[in-house]
Amino acid sequence: MCAVKVQTLTPTEAAVVACVPVRDVNRIIDEKILPEAFYAADRDRARRLYADACAFISFYFRAANRLTSEERMRTIAVASARLREESGSVLEKEWIIREEFLTIDLAPFLRSVHERLARLAAAQALVVEDADIMGGTPVIRDTRIPVYDVAASVAAGLPTARILAAYPGLTAEAVELAAFYAEANPQRGRPRQPVSPPAGAVIVSTRRKPRRELAS
Repeated sequence: MCAVKVQTLTPTEAAVVACVPVRDVNRIIDEKILPEAFYAADRDRARRLYADACAFISFYFRAANRLTSEERMRTIAVASARLREESGSVLEKEWIIREEFLTIDLAPFLRSVHERLARLAAAQALVVEDADIMGGTPVIRDTRIPVYDVAASVAAGLPTARILAAYPGLTAEAVELAAFYAEANPQRGRPRQPVSPPAGAVIVSTRRKPRRELAS
């Protein structure tokens, strides 16, 4: 069993690592495409997926335009059995699956997933939730900057330079990780109120354009 096998992810985290919508993560479980050894339910019946499952999820959906569902499922079955039998680093193994005339290399999917797992770990390490800091609001470590405010600026399309000007204590890397964290951990409940515009922003007008009068 590989070293990251013990790491489990929520369906949303798995979707971000595998680069697929979260509905596809749930679908691959509901339709029994993913072997049961790669996911489980906790005491609250919430699904948890082992990190290695993300490579198979990514492969299944990204190869959909080239391979049939049966071919993809067979590949996952063969690769998952090999994964359980192998020891040591996953990335050091050869992940070429051969069946008659069909040859499939899963290594690119495994590399991509491990890179994004590393990004997820870095994003999680960046964020702190402390009751003594802004009432437990998730903030970027060593600051009082709410991570979701930074992520909202990224989602709004603001240039990184403008975000850094508004939050001088951050780096470009921290901005990227904040957005990654928010994607993997979407806020629950009511949406946050819009944050104040970054320094230098000017609101020209808040009036809506009136409807054109209908011709009589």
